[in-house]
Amino acid sequence: MTNDTLNVALLQTTLAWENPKANRTHIEDKVSSITADLIVLPEMFSSGFTMNASEVAETMNGETITWLKALSKTKNAAIVGSLVIKENENYYNRLIFVEPNGTLTTYDKRHTFTLANEHKVYTAGTKKIIIDYKGFKICPLVCYDLRFPVWARNSEDYDVLIYVANWPKVRIAAWDALLKARAIENMSYCIGVNRVGLDDNNYEYSGHSAAYDVLGNRMDSIPESIETTEVITLEKSHITKYRERLGFLKDRDTFSLEV
Repeated sequence: MTNDTLNVALLQTTLAWENPKANRTHIEDKVSSITADLIVLPEMFSSGFTMNASEVAETMNGETITWLKALSKTKNAAIVGSLVIKENENYYNRLIFVEPNGTLTTYDKRHTFTLANEHKVYTAGTKKIIIDYKGFKICPLVCYDLRFPVWARNSEDYDVLIYVANWPKVRIAAWDALLKARAIENMSYCIGVNRVGLDDNNYEYSGHSAAYDVLGNRMDSIPESIETTEVITLEKSHITKYRERLGFLKDRDTFSLEV
């Protein structure tokens, strides 16, 4: 049976610098009263956007993954966000999508942020993933991926595009514009969840977490620069209605992508 609706919680929060335990406790408190099908956390939610990978890296059997599985089961909701994972002597900015039944799907950030030398610390991913969850096809990506529309191009007919991020205030205008553009060009819901607060590198984050429908209309009322959570409802019928009526995806270019 295919659900027509998906309730998604956008968690715009501060992050304690390189302190996974504190962040787990804080996030657990923030989601305690939430009822949703899917909870979206920021990029590197356990540490902040750090290049000190060796200080915070965990394994796929580590405390944060174990915690995510338990929290997902308790909340009866899928949870998505990224954290630092060490695997085969490499470090990854790895997005984790965990479902209440314990199923894990992972995506390694494709576009490492060269301006911060992320490419020198973290190994870039090579595979785009599409997750089928409660009848919705979801494409989850990470922060800097937002600047590269070819990688996000909707050749799979996905329904929801999600970006988890640590996107600084100084370039927040680009975040706002590109989230809306990704929704319009892909005729999909587009959700972006960004952190707030200051990190230990003195970068300021102003949130601007948002959700857009397939026409690029803003769906949420999340204020900037403060911790908050909002649950928005996605409707499969909205996607179908406008894709059938307008047919823009039928005219998309076909291409192959080398990675």
